Amino acid sequence: VQLQASGGGVVQAGGSVRLSCVASGLTLSRYGMGWFRQAPGKEREFVADIWRSGGLTAYADSVKGRFTISRDDAANTIFLQMNNLRPEDTAVYYCAADRKISYYGRSDFSIWGRGTQVTVSS
Repeated sequence: VQLQASGGGVVQAGGSVRLSCVASGLTLSRYGMGWFRQAPGKEREFVADIWRSGGLTAYADSVKGRFTISRDDAANTIFLQMNNLRPEDTAVYYCAADRKISYYGRSDFSIWGRGTQVTVSS
């Protein structure tokens, strides 16, 4: 089982980046999926998640209205479109799969991929 995030890089404040996360060894459609990030010296934090079939999404307050999570189950891939980026968005971004059975259950993000670095310059 592997999740591989990509698409990071260096971007100016106000710019956009689209991250991808490709899953192998698991059927993505069976999982809720999420994006998290960790900035230097800080704890990892939730960014966004998307339930199976993509009908339900949730976002951290800090990214609402700027980031959009989506999924393409046929391609076993999820995406994070990040617009109007700010220097405080600089972090390593990780994707993760949620093992919970029900949408209303407690999240269990226990399958993690390697992160991709996003650096936003001011």
